[in-house]
Amino acid sequence: MTAIEKAKFGIAGLDKITEGGLARGRLYLLEGSPGTGKTTIATQFLIEGAAVGEPCLYITLSETENEFRAGAESHGWNLDGIDIFELLPPEELLDEDQQQSLLYSSDLELGETTKRIFEAFERVKPMRVVVDSLSEIMLLAQSPLRYRRQILALKHNFARNGATVLMLDDLTADQNDRTMHSIAHGVIHLDELSPDYGSERRRARIIKYRGQKYRGGYHDFVIGAGGVRVFPRLVSSEHRTTFDRALVTTGSTELNALLGGGIERGSSVLILGPAGTGKSVLALTFIATAVARGECAAMFVFDEELGLLFNRALGLGIDLRAMVDAGQLIIQQFDAAELSPGEFSEHVRRSVETYNAQTVVIDSVNGFQAAMPQEQELILHMHELLQYLNRQGTTTFLTVAQHGLVGDMKTPVDVTYLADTVILLRYFEALGQVRRAMSIIKKRTGPHENTIREYVIDTRGITLGAPLTGFHGVLRGVPSLVNEAGVPLLDVED
Repeated sequence: MTAIEKAKFGIAGLDKITEGGLARGRLYLLEGSPGTGKTTIATQFLIEGAAVGEPCLYITLSETENEFRAGAESHGWNLDGIDIFELLPPEELLDEDQQQSLLYSSDLELGETTKRIFEAFERVKPMRVVVDSLSEIMLLAQSPLRYRRQILALKHNFARNGATVLMLDDLTADQNDRTMHSIAHGVIHLDELSPDYGSERRRARIIKYRGQKYRGGYHDFVIGAGGVRVFPRLVSSEHRTTFDRALVTTGSTELNALLGGGIERGSSVLILGPAGTGKSVLALTFIATAVARGECAAMFVFDEELGLLFNRALGLGIDLRAMVDAGQLIIQQFDAAELSPGEFSEHVRRSVETYNAQTVVIDSVNGFQAAMPQEQELILHMHELLQYLNRQGTTTFLTVAQHGLVGDMKTPVDVTYLADTVILLRYFEALGQVRRAMSIIKKRTGPHENTIREYVIDTRGITLGAPLTGFHGVLRGVPSLVNEAGVPLLDVED
């Protein structure tokens, strides 16, 4: 079906995963437990229709019109063009003996409820209809057979008039009832996850969409000021591009030599090492050289306060603030407890597609792991993200902090097989001092040095020395001297 035949949600991500919205003249189900965002999505669906001049009808059986308008006002929405029908019981059904001023819709006969819905529909003659919620109709029906017949009656009446209908179900009446799944043309399911720490995570999944291609799987979304934002699941195979796979070099001759001449554009680099070895500093070195080439770079920080990072980089001769002000660097800090993986991917994609970032740094994977409920999901997500960046010709740098200082290191999550190049940083003891060593343990895209070089971090940044040919066991942390003539150690500043 073409885009003209679709009724868009007005939510970019949701329109994308549904391939343009909802096919017109059909009935759809939007289900999820209370608080997952059903009413918010439905309201945006109606606002989008009103914006293009379509008559819209919102039928509420569970909340008052004032409550509905208050929710819209909290997002700054204008409900002009949307007819709101609050289904209340007729006065003659009130029980005077109980002296009640209001009865819920469950006190109405089902036939009367259906009749009044039809009357509202004939009066407005809408192109878009939202019914909120099906739980009330199910309670009135009292039996699955009667419930199904009433829903079919609603469906056929709406279809005869070409209306696109979105029915909401809060799943409170019967968790096992799937009547609407067979009747509806499409079913969208909303989930809310509650981690042990941090904010709730919401995600959407299309369970069914007859005769229509759609993007399967779970898609993260958030509810904020202005409504729902959906982040479609990233599929790297959809983003293939052609680019020149030239070598990207740094300003250090020794580092270039260690890397076999440089790093191939469109590849990923993992910087691995214990805390304090200079992983972030090394990543900043690649950012500085990218900006010096006239390129745009992006850095996504999980573990360090930006103010501290800016001051520390300035002490190394790297002025991140000037790069940001010049539009050559996009830098964002994230709180892992408040971030979903899909939202993070959206930020990375925007830096590449909007700002043309050709160098991307993620510091660190440890912080990003906190945003993922399971390690296996992290591996799959990182795989798609790195494949996407590689296919865009972006050079990606990831940092991972290992547990321990010397000897055997433990990595919280093993992503070494995903990276094209792995740079290993280590502490080692020599001549009564704690020193640092760097080596390349993997490079898919070409040859590299098999040596281990010492390096120091000072006001000049990172300075590499000659290969440590006089030591044996540097990577274990306590090397032994095997050739005194081959110990060209660097001077370490106090």
